[in-house]
Amino acid sequence: MEMLKKRIWMCLAGVLLCGISVGFFKRAAFGVDPFQSFATGMNAVIPISYGTLYMILCAVFLAFVFVADRHYIGLATIINLTVVGYVADYSHQFLLWLFPDLSLFFRMLFLAVGIVVMCISSSLYFTADLGVSTYDAVSLIAANVWKIASFRVCRTVSDLICVALGLTLFLLGGGEFTAVFSFIGAGTVITAFLMGPMIEFFNRRLARPMLHGRSKKPSWDIDPEQLSPVARLRRRAARRCRKAYVPVVHFLKRGFLR
Repeated sequence: MEMLKKRIWMCLAGVLLCGISVGFFKRAAFGVDPFQSFATGMNAVIPISYGTLYMILCAVFLAFVFVADRHYIGLATIINLTVVGYVADYSHQFLLWLFPDLSLFFRMLFLAVGIVVMCISSSLYFTADLGVSTYDAVSLIAANVWKIASFRVCRTVSDLICVALGLTLFLLGGGEFTAVFSFIGAGTVITAFLMGPMIEFFNRRLARPMLHGRSKKPSWDIDPEQLSPVARLRRRAARRCRKAYVPVVHFLKRGFLR
């Protein structure tokens, strides 16, 4: 029960931080993350409230995830579907009110904060394993279910596709080319190439230790009840590797000690 509570809190914190990070991206005006750039481009074609459009896009992705691998649908998915778009809107408006004029230095600072917070948020609710956002699930399914490539590669490719679609849709919707740089810029490029590796970094250094504690025990010695379903699969893989590795070590030791 204690483990479940911890996972729920990590899930809620991760999803809410995701919306706040988008507010920092928008206020920095160096470009938003790849999925938000796709949503912004779509918003130029379908001029409705951003929060409502975000919900519609997530619902479309949700249908795909439900068919491909419904394991990734959970509490975080529902919160992301219904809340993140509006949290991003309110965060952006609050930051505009709080900081009406920003120098270049503070815009760069806001961009750095947005990138770090977004990667931490993704790491928290990935590790909580109570569902992920429908967009994040696409890369996870491509990596873990379809075995196309590693998560980092799948995430980078999906991000680049989103940026290209966002740019195309924005121009087709009548947007001026000079306005493109308000949502596709340095921040978009940085997240497209670095978000996958940074999420993996925070998984190892922050989210997994937060969930399981900084135990010195190897993963195969941790109580199964303390592990999420995905972590149990990783533990089985680690156990198989250990079974193959230990006899080799003993053989080498015998050889060197002779």
